Amino acid sequence: MSENEKQLLNVIDQTSFAMDDAALFLDTHPCDQMALAYYQSVVRMRGDAMNAYQSGYGPLTAESVSPAGGYWMWAQGPWPWEGGR
Repeated sequence: MSENEKQLLNVIDQTSFAMDDAALFLDTHPCDQMALAYYQSVVRMRGDAMNAYQSGYGPLTAESVSPAGGYWMWAQGPWPWEGGR
């Protein structure tokens, strides 16, 4: 696994956690504009990291798979935790 791939997965992990944490806070503070702006910023950061990872290393989630050549490619290649790239 390349250093860039590790860094992208780390960003995805951290922003996913931050999104969940901010969403929980917003559940009890729905009018907090700073919290909402923070949530939206981490959603964008996570989306950017997901797009960067998937364009360089393949899909991370089943919904991000586009059937290529008319067949399902989700299980092709090594999984992110397997290394082997």
